[in-house]
Amino acid sequence: MSTLTARPGLDLRTALRVDGWSTGVFGVVMLGGAAALRDPLGLPTAWSIPFGVAMLGGALALLLVAGYPEISARQGSAVVAVNAVSAVAMVLLAFSGVIDLTGPGIVFMLVGAAVVAVFAGLEYAGLRRG
Repeated sequence: MSTLTARPGLDLRTALRVDGWSTGVFGVVMLGGAAALRDPLGLPTAWSIPFGVAMLGGALALLLVAGYPEISARQGSAVVAVNAVSAVAMVLLAFSGVIDLTGPGIVFMLVGAAVVAVFAGLEYAGLRRG
């Protein structure tokens, strides 16, 4: 099994840490702001609370992987895949009508998808450099 080690700059480990912390902050916002975001975004608390909890779990997983002395290619690939699937799912959710999102809610979901896709790209680049 191949392993990846830290390199200067925005390597895989750094990308994982930034992704982990930003995911955690966003999870806290989703949990703490669930009621306040409901009407302007059209995002029911029955969705935002589980999203927030899942994001906190994901943040912990990202930070755990980033803290390993060596990050395996398999772990890095799993993170890239989960982020890529999450980005696609957010785009689909924005346009599927499953949730009656407002215009700002659709933008919110698409911006979130773009951010997750950027992290997937950064982590993929870090994985390739490793």
